[in-house]
Amino acid sequence: MALHDELTAVQHCVEELARTVGRLEQQAGGRLAGVDVRRVRADADRLRESVALLRASAAPPLPGEGEQPRGPDLVTNSDTPYDSALWTNAGDCDDEGLGGRDRRAP
Repeated sequence: MALHDELTAVQHCVEELARTVGRLEQQAGGRLAGVDVRRVRADADRLRESVALLRASAAPPLPGEGEQPRGPDLVTNSDTPYDSALWTNAGDCDDEGLGGRDRRAP
């Protein structure tokens, strides 16, 4: 399953948990300690918010998501030689890692 599908499944489960906790709270009435039921309701709400944050931070599904993954895009390099002017020392720049022209390397 794709990430988007997994997050959707988790969201549905958490929403069902919140509904079930609400029904439990209504049916139990005063038989359950009020603090315990409030804590479970708060935890379910916190889970709902956390899943919403995860869904917001996840990238939207790409078209064709769930299909076989593609390989990396290939980049072709030209066989034409580089311009030799790129490699000449104009005198106003240092050779990388070697220091200045009139200075010795350490």
